[in-house]
Amino acid sequence: MILGIDHVQLAAPAGCEERARWFFGKVLGMKELPKPAELAKRGGCWFQCGQQQLHIGVEAGFAPAKKAHPAIAVSDLGQLKQELRDNGLEFQDDESNPAVRRIFADDPWGNRLEFVENR
Repeated sequence: MILGIDHVQLAAPAGCEERARWFFGKVLGMKELPKPAELAKRGGCWFQCGQQQLHIGVEAGFAPAKKAHPAIAVSDLGQLKQELRDNGLEFQDDESNPAVRRIFADDPWGNRLEFVENR
């Protein structure tokens, strides 16, 4: 019955779209997807993330998620780390899971993100 995850939504403050396009589009290289007209009125934006989608949604009274987070699979963690450095963004290496190489970083609003590469 369950086929998988269609999308993950991260919350962001009103007016987030420009920073979302910079971070998820330019820095991470995700393709922006058009939102249906009725949903576009709410703000935010959508991105293709492999076979899934990542939705950035506007939330009144926004507070960043510091524990709950998506884990985004990457093919070259070293390249991603360099891209983050080149854009003045910080990340934390984490070696606690021997099955993957991984880092943690925050999106522009402080939501926690995990990036993993299989060993």
